[in-house]
Amino acid sequence: MTKQLFRRPLFWLAVAVLLGLLLYFWLGRGNTNSPEYQTATAELGDVVSRVSTSGSLQAVVTVDVGSQVSGRIQELFADFNSLVKKGQLIAKIDPSLFQAAVVQAEANVTAARANVTRLTVSAEDSERQARRASEVYELRLISETERDTAVANSRIARASVEQAQGQLAQARASLEQARTNLRYTDILSPTDGVVISRAVNVGQTVAASLQAPIIFTIAQDLKKMEVHTNVAESDIGRLKPGMRVSFTVDAYPGEPFRGSIRDIRNAPQVVSNVVTYDAVIDVANDELKLKPGMTATVSVITDRRTDVLSVPNAALRFRPDSAGPAVGPAAGQGAPGGNRQRQQRGSEDGEGPRPVPKRTVYVLMNGEPQPREVSVGISDGRVTEITGGALKEGDLVITGIAGQNPGQQRQGQRGFRVL
Repeated sequence: MTKQLFRRPLFWLAVAVLLGLLLYFWLGRGNTNSPEYQTATAELGDVVSRVSTSGSLQAVVTVDVGSQVSGRIQELFADFNSLVKKGQLIAKIDPSLFQAAVVQAEANVTAARANVTRLTVSAEDSERQARRASEVYELRLISETERDTAVANSRIARASVEQAQGQLAQARASLEQARTNLRYTDILSPTDGVVISRAVNVGQTVAASLQAPIIFTIAQDLKKMEVHTNVAESDIGRLKPGMRVSFTVDAYPGEPFRGSIRDIRNAPQVVSNVVTYDAVIDVANDELKLKPGMTATVSVITDRRTDVLSVPNAALRFRPDSAGPAVGPAAGQGAPGGNRQRQQRGSEDGEGPRPVPKRTVYVLMNGEPQPREVSVGISDGRVTEITGGALKEGDLVITGIAGQNPGQQRQGQRGFRVL
């Protein structure tokens, strides 16, 4: 009878169903373990919003001193770090060729002046002959043709005098140009200041063809400097002229320096495919510690909240698997899509201020995540201010799941903008 039982298909079907049920309950029991959540405590503290960037130090007024004539550097009277005064001789170009040009131009002026004198005498003689011819013609002693020839010669002689006078003026202009070029062999400082760069040596030839070659760079006053920064377009709206700034330089890593934003230039620059703008910062340098070209690491405090409820930014990014992808805005960025547009139109139409951005955090209660809708304020990149909602001090907010890296935790959250 037992053999007959094993031969029946219904028996084997019952065995298969029983094994399937056992396997189902075994796998289900193995998956009932809840994940281990990573948490942080919502607590009171200070939140400081900053804009961080880098820039370079420069003197407020920097003058490039060049040469307007070509020639060999004969002598230098200034060097790096030399203090110079306006009008001081700082370099000399070999004047030999220019002195010879002056002598030649003076000779040309003398020759042109003598030519004017000779032609003036000749013109006066021609005018006398023309007058005599006219008087004799009145007595009918010469023909009309002879009288006309004498008058024409007189006019030609006068035109020759005028031409010679023009040539004399040209010679005098050439002489003035030669004397000016000779004066340009003396390189004078255009301003008071300190020499921060010297580009030539004695014996070197400079060629002033299309542009003046730079010989010295003079900073007018190193006690007043400025920092030129590259601020990303996403941060430039948070900066305003007059804001206080702190920065450090590698030469004095433990010493902060202070300044203020003078202006924000409208000329865009593209740095690593990012549009940036130059925020110019005025800096006092009374101790002359700061030098041109130093790299400054700049920090600007744009907003500050004291003793406010805050949570880590990771808590705003976290979503349990059952919650689906997060599509809310980043902290302090406003509502997305059409909601943001409606809020902007409401603000422009006088319907009241724009609503505070809403976000959802998950609080761990009885081992399970519970959602809490909150209003967010400013962020310092690590924590975000909570301005309202159902969250209170001491709540355990979930920041992640143990054993998952940040990339795994963000899977399925492509619609969320990371802070």
